[in-house]
Amino acid sequence: MTTDTAPSLDRILEYFELPFNDLIFRAQQVHRQHFDANAVQHSTLLSIKTGNCPEDCGYCAQSVHHQSDALAVTDLLSLDAVRAAAAEAKAGGAQRFCMGAAWRRPHDRDIEKVAAMIGAVKALGMETCVTLGMLEPRQAERLAEAGLDYYNHNLDTSPEFYGEVIHTRRYEERLETLEAVRKAGIKVCAGGILGLGESRRDRARLLQELAKLPTAPESIPINALVPIPGTPLEHAPAVDEIEFARTIAVARLLFPSSYLRLAAGRERMSDSLQALCFLAGANSIFLGERLLTTNNAEPSRDQQLFSRLGLHPTT
Repeated sequence: MTTDTAPSLDRILEYFELPFNDLIFRAQQVHRQHFDANAVQHSTLLSIKTGNCPEDCGYCAQSVHHQSDALAVTDLLSLDAVRAAAAEAKAGGAQRFCMGAAWRRPHDRDIEKVAAMIGAVKALGMETCVTLGMLEPRQAERLAEAGLDYYNHNLDTSPEFYGEVIHTRRYEERLETLEAVRKAGIKVCAGGILGLGESRRDRARLLQELAKLPTAPESIPINALVPIPGTPLEHAPAVDEIEFARTIAVARLLFPSSYLRLAAGRERMSDSLQALCFLAGANSIFLGERLLTTNNAEPSRDQQLFSRLGLHPTT
């Protein structure tokens, strides 16, 4: 799907308003046309540099603008530490290793260190993904030279609601980074967060903005906000579970061949909601007990859930 073929907002809202059974049925049909319906991709996420971020994202404990005790600030991890974490993740069943650093925009010297990490992870036979903030075109090209498979840069929410959550980075700057990444030949990982206080229309607009990209993101993380004490959104109400599943299903209709990842917030989801999301077309998760700053579902719980549902890792 490209800018010229992206659906109208009215069409996307029509999908959202379908009877739930009809929507799930249609999403499952599309899903089966492009994927093994019982396969789920496994990734692991590591924070390689935590905290002291100059951005003011209202959901994030890493911002210097918020007073949160939810994380320990760390400098950039060593190459050996990253290599060891990647090896452990692979042994635990992860197929992709994702690395996140709390920067607004990395310096070129930082890019060189991350490039070495990418090489070390690739040497283990794993896919690589990084999220480092905004990139200059030359920096994206350097990461591509290092062998990076995916770059994650979420749009977070609709352009209209974005200013209610973030004030230090323009929406257009996010789109510019995605353009630089794509032009460098790196696959795009871009999605958003549900539960920021947005409306259904905002959720539809987020999906529309993703659909308007020249090439659809190969990977789309759908995050459920984890309210963190000390952040402006610590008291935000959770998104209705049926609405969350609806969003997954609409995303599957719009992005038939993209991986849809249940990302942050899965630790708080019931097994029933996760099963419903897999039925709606989700086919990727993060393994491990920790994401960047929030807890994740315990590995033993994942194993039990996958066994109950008859799911298996992608090959």
